[in-house]
Amino acid sequence: MAAGIIFQAYLHPYFPLPVFRLTFAGEITAQGFGVSMDRLTSPRKACPLGRLVSIALIPYQIFKLSTMPAIHYNKEGFSNETLLHLYEQLVKPRLIEEKMLNLLRQGRISKWFSGIGQEGISVGAACALLPDEVIFTMHRNLGVFTARHLPLDRLFCQWQGNKHGYTKARDRSFHFGALDHGIVGMISHLGPQLSLAAGVAMAHKLNGEGRVSLAFTGDGATSQGEFHEALNVASVWKLPVIFLIENNGYGLSTLPNEQYACIDLVDRAIGYGMRSAKIDGNNILEVYSTIQKIAHEMRNDPQPFLLECVTFRMRGHEEASGTKYVPKEMMETWALKDPIENFEKWLLQEGILTEEYQKSLKEGYKIAIQQAVDTMFAVPEPVADTAEELADVYAPAPAALAPTSPEKEIRYIDAISDGLREAMRRHQNLILMGQDIADYGGVFKITQGFTAEFGKDRVRNTPLCESAVVGISLGLSMGGFKSMVEMQFADFVTCGFNQIINNLAKIHWRWGHPADVVIRMPTGGGSGAGPFHSQSNEAWFTHTPGLKIVYPSTPADAKGLMLAAFEDPNPVMFFEHKALYRSENGMVPEGYYTIEIGKARQVRKGHDVSILTYGLGVRWAQHLAEELKLDADIVDLRSLVPLDYQAIEDSVKRTNRVLILHEDTLFGGIGGEISAWISEHLFEHLDAPVMRAASLDTPVPFAIPLEQNFFPLERAKKLLIKLMQY
Repeated sequence: MAAGIIFQAYLHPYFPLPVFRLTFAGEITAQGFGVSMDRLTSPRKACPLGRLVSIALIPYQIFKLSTMPAIHYNKEGFSNETLLHLYEQLVKPRLIEEKMLNLLRQGRISKWFSGIGQEGISVGAACALLPDEVIFTMHRNLGVFTARHLPLDRLFCQWQGNKHGYTKARDRSFHFGALDHGIVGMISHLGPQLSLAAGVAMAHKLNGEGRVSLAFTGDGATSQGEFHEALNVASVWKLPVIFLIENNGYGLSTLPNEQYACIDLVDRAIGYGMRSAKIDGNNILEVYSTIQKIAHEMRNDPQPFLLECVTFRMRGHEEASGTKYVPKEMMETWALKDPIENFEKWLLQEGILTEEYQKSLKEGYKIAIQQAVDTMFAVPEPVADTAEELADVYAPAPAALAPTSPEKEIRYIDAISDGLREAMRRHQNLILMGQDIADYGGVFKITQGFTAEFGKDRVRNTPLCESAVVGISLGLSMGGFKSMVEMQFADFVTCGFNQIINNLAKIHWRWGHPADVVIRMPTGGGSGAGPFHSQSNEAWFTHTPGLKIVYPSTPADAKGLMLAAFEDPNPVMFFEHKALYRSENGMVPEGYYTIEIGKARQVRKGHDVSILTYGLGVRWAQHLAEELKLDADIVDLRSLVPLDYQAIEDSVKRTNRVLILHEDTLFGGIGGEISAWISEHLFEHLDAPVMRAASLDTPVPFAIPLEQNFFPLERAKKLLIKLMQY
């Protein structure tokens, strides 16, 4: 029955008991084991049997049956042309990898993440999908890039950090997108691309395109919250996205039993009401046919799918980390399952592949690879261009649209609602997302009545998955949509911080794709709501290049800046002070108009002192000027990024005294940045030190007397008196 028997004792990953394993190498059948041809998910289930099977005998009648079968190919339904095409696509990335490893040993390149041994998954997925279906890749998916026919010279230059690559030398290896080839690469945080793929799938579904998206992730990344959020939202919304887990047995050096406690990762699909399958990732035909079948079904019946592809990483996480932590026997066993050698041998045996064609194919690839390598090294080192670096942070924004309709007096909250409604009417591709914003109208009732006019496809309640929803918004942008995400309270944005800071903010600068997303942030205190519903956290985002930050204080600005945010193809963080919602009234133009982002508003001109502020601070500034009878020059910044330095300069030159006032806490607030800029550029125009009034450097307290003490109003009054005494 067996060609060889291995006996070994080890500690079972799921039970703290010694296990004795008998491994039979050779052809066996299911007879005598009482098992069905199904995958093992519990001791009552079983696994497919093949040439190499391990039986773990665990004391107290607890046992685990796991397999390491050789690869068996079934060519039924495959033409010889398709089989040869798959072989060609498998060989190409392997030869590229071998070349890169040689260059690494020679010290001519600095780093390499190898996918050797895992090519069957990348190639099978890329070939199974339609060319216009977007694939979201990770480190080891070179086969996707080559199967999607990216020019090798540009691909190699990307790896080397040359401007002929895809990111103008700004990012590394596979951290880029090429939507003309249907590929979006990862960021180093691993999990976020899952939500982006769900967003693209949502765009397909809304457009009725009959297309799917696919996102790769690793076994280690399934521990991240983004994995669970993305699966949850995709399942609730029935999005046509395939979540593909490449389970190669290690998260760098971390073993599965240190990453998760379930038997199979694919079992997690049960909790999300999602279809799933576990397959041999080294069997190119199984990968190809499985994904092809799943995708075909999903195009007609949109819903997500979780696919676990079992494979093994034959080299280090990256070359420098090595593989000393991997048992030698495991490396030897998996070497027998090499996806290319096995497929190549089978094709030769079947007479589908000839040795002559095999040789000519590899020689042709090697010539093309060498030509690309020569180009990579011939391209000169990038030369820094500061103007270009700064210009590429943002996509170009359109000019402002002046109002053409008469004005009416409305509240701040109604102006925001009116702006959203006007935007929805103008932009038929605009999707609103947030907790309870549909029929309920949101906790502040800003979107009340929207579903009746625009429908639930465009006004969507979301699960409590802020990170996934922000990622989906970026995916929608890739699919040609605009989107708005409402944070129920600005405090809750922490749950989506990674997507905002590392995906939305950086994508245009990295590889030129805009993030057409607006994030609404009901912010600020004044209602005794305590430390988790009252924070002023705008300074967290002003430090992040690529985001635009607006913070209007009047109804007219709230509507005009809201509409400008939707016209702008860049990510806009839109802060709305909750205390202004129903207490601030003003004249607002009817119809559609925009206010330029990056331009301050001159509230009043004066000569005694400049008060630079925004949000609720504008009301405070006006109150203090009246109380102290000051001829104050009040500037409502209203746009924090970009900042209107010209308006600041003009005000300082008029008064020569400056108070910067904001509700945010003092240390690290934007007031410090503005103060530094004034000191550096306008020092000769100052008759007194620049002063700052801000909230206490504590969390926001609950009790009203404590909250009022937290706010800067009384401290601002004392500072103004002090300024006028200079």
